[in-house]
Amino acid sequence: MRAAVVASLLLSAAASYYIYQPLPGAVAEPWKLMLLDAVFRAMFRVSHFAQDLGLGHHLHVLNYMVTLIEVRGPQSSETVRVTDTSFDGVQARVFESVTPGSRRLKRGVIYFHGGGWALGTGRMRSYDLLCRTMAEELDAVIISVDYRLAPEVHFPEPYNDALRACRHILRAEVLALYSMDPERVAVSGDSAGGNLAAAVAQQLALDKSVSVGFKVQALVYPVLQALDFNTPSYQQNGNVPILYRTNMARFWLEYLSGDMDLVPLLLANNHTAVDQSQEAMSAAKAKTNWTALLAPAFQKHYKPVVPGLGSPGLLEQLPALLDVRAAPLLAEKEVLKLVPPAYIMTCEHDVLRDDGLMYAQRLEEAGVTVTSDHYAEGFHGCMVFGFWPARFSVGTRSMTNYIRWLEQNL
Repeated sequence: MRAAVVASLLLSAAASYYIYQPLPGAVAEPWKLMLLDAVFRAMFRVSHFAQDLGLGHHLHVLNYMVTLIEVRGPQSSETVRVTDTSFDGVQARVFESVTPGSRRLKRGVIYFHGGGWALGTGRMRSYDLLCRTMAEELDAVIISVDYRLAPEVHFPEPYNDALRACRHILRAEVLALYSMDPERVAVSGDSAGGNLAAAVAQQLALDKSVSVGFKVQALVYPVLQALDFNTPSYQQNGNVPILYRTNMARFWLEYLSGDMDLVPLLLANNHTAVDQSQEAMSAAKAKTNWTALLAPAFQKHYKPVVPGLGSPGLLEQLPALLDVRAAPLLAEKEVLKLVPPAYIMTCEHDVLRDDGLMYAQRLEEAGVTVTSDHYAEGFHGCMVFGFWPARFSVGTRSMTNYIRWLEQNL
């Protein structure tokens, strides 16, 4: 009996040691976030161990675990009809609000899920519930697009999937099939999905052959650039769950088909060092100059990291670092002024906070109407954790405000 008690105490201590992470005092529900992060870290460790054993790429293992735990089939209800389909070969799940007897055209939202261009699906329970809620509360048609993921494909293929799906959905016959109002269609996404939504919004704004455009874009803690891994939010939140600074660099390298040995070089900003400056790089760096684009309250005491000596050939290995399709923050002002009004959600305890804030500033400077929605206690991913069992109060509140903005502006 005594041995069992001692063993239980030791196991409890070990579990507490693994779960505990020092967090900023203002972050929402810290112990719940620690527990959630511990689950994610354990899954990452298992996936890498499986890869070391030769059982498959760690991303395949992770997605397999996610599928077992999170993925659900298309289950319709009295208020929302759910179907799985494809648009020009791109898989998607469609959520249609059910309004018996109504012939009124509905709002439409094309949504891209997050996951670092490598993880997840719109068929996960969290995104399924988000899109159901949107369909119900907006009396809308929500199309959650399942673009292809790394390591099967790399940039620009996920972007191409997103663009191809949007072009197809915006065709008159497809809009009519789902009773969507061509004057009230939005593009939206979170994290890597926010990246795809912003990039697609820019491209379609330039495309004169597209007769139906987006009325608005809604970007939720989007990732928008990979030139500066030392913005104030990267420096402040590099070790804050659930998106660590090192992991974000790894996601970028997976997306751009880069070697993981380059992670330390990206984190040191070696790709933007003084001796690596070219005309294109200098122009791009001006668009990520947070000393000019961020309010002093967000800059705090942080200083720019600009090494004098960089790593020769790094940009040649990763040319997409300067490609606006991968990094929408780098778009020219002439392009930005054409995009639709934007909603941009940011969280204080998120390495990507400054990507969203800088994009909001650049859009406003281009004359675009922007609604900035910042959560002082928020963390990356919080909006899709607005549902049980990982329900956070900030997630519920941010989701409510996100949907309210769409209701008022779409």
